[in-house]
Amino acid sequence: MNEEPKRTRVVVTVTGKDAPGVTAALAKVVADNAATLVDIEQVVVQGQLTLCLLVEVDSATAKGEPLLKDLLFRAKSLGMDLRFDVLDADAPTGPCGNDGVRYAVTAIGEHIDAHGVHVLTQAIADHGANIEAIRRLSRASLTSLEITACLPGGTAKVHGLRGALVKAAMENDFDVAVQRERVTRRSKRLIVFDMDSTLIQMECIDELARMHGVVDRVAGITARAMAGELDFEASLRERVGLLKGLDASRAFALAENLPITEGAREMLAVLRKLGYRTGVISGGFTFAAQRLKEELELDYAYANELEVKEGVLTGRLVGTIVGPERKAELLREIAAKEKIEMEQTIAVGDGANDLPMLEAAGLGIAFHPKPKLREAADTSVSRGGLDNILYLLGLTSQEVADLLEPQGG
Repeated sequence: MNEEPKRTRVVVTVTGKDAPGVTAALAKVVADNAATLVDIEQVVVQGQLTLCLLVEVDSATAKGEPLLKDLLFRAKSLGMDLRFDVLDADAPTGPCGNDGVRYAVTAIGEHIDAHGVHVLTQAIADHGANIEAIRRLSRASLTSLEITACLPGGTAKVHGLRGALVKAAMENDFDVAVQRERVTRRSKRLIVFDMDSTLIQMECIDELARMHGVVDRVAGITARAMAGELDFEASLRERVGLLKGLDASRAFALAENLPITEGAREMLAVLRKLGYRTGVISGGFTFAAQRLKEELELDYAYANELEVKEGVLTGRLVGTIVGPERKAELLREIAAKEKIEMEQTIAVGDGANDLPMLEAAGLGIAFHPKPKLREAADTSVSRGGLDNILYLLGLTSQEVADLLEPQGG
């Protein structure tokens, strides 16, 4: 009985100035030699090409004849350099080893320099993870990059890796997010936002209190809530009670000039083009949330309704309070109505009352968060505008620009 000929796998790496036809020419050499192409990967950085081919050949010809010799000759004729490495027979054949799990590490900052790259990659190495790919997401300068790494032990060890990366990022003035790298990371379909200090750069209740001359008293109640002396609903009712007698038309006029957060319009325009459903779920007030829904073309808006009688605020609220747990419930209700899996949802907020909503979502993002939320959230963006969130979805600056470009007729 004839034995199958032994096969050897060889990694062929080609580098040099990029030009049309290089990959085609080298692939033709592999085909003409009837070798098996197992894998291929190519990247171009500033006009310089790196092409890797994993080919399988008869063991007797692994050291150059005839395939590798022909590849070397063709590469030289194209002005490229070529090297090859024979793999060990025991080398793992899977995309991430036998027990590894792939994660995407996204870094966002004003500028990520060599030291920043060092501390990120060192933390990854210290936890036994292997980097498989690095790519720049930002366009003009290195303000965001994505590292794909394989972590042995996977989910059992990711908490430690995430903690080390967040610590390194905080010490070096940039943000970092760690997400499981799989298709659902790039196939989100629903995003919801907190309103005050997230979609808009103000706290509506503080502005109303200032308008009514009770801002210091409202601030005192807020401080008590932050200290844990009052829960969200109790503090909200107490603060709203201080607005009793405020002219409703004057109060609601506040919604006519809401300070939209930087990057919000661009981010939402991109997500709409990608087919996302969008919404605001706020512990603030409906008069502002509904105005935002119209102005930003959101699909949903939920908030607390101020009671009005005879043209003035009564100091009471109408209906169910939209507090921390209700925010999470509303996210689930929207997802169910839209027939969207929770893993395909995103929630964005800035305060501790947003935490249940962020924990319920497939991806919870603390945006310019209060300290308590930053400590509890898995992912935070503390610099730049809301459009930085697009990096966490794996979108590059160029892809965002393409999506924002007006479509010609």
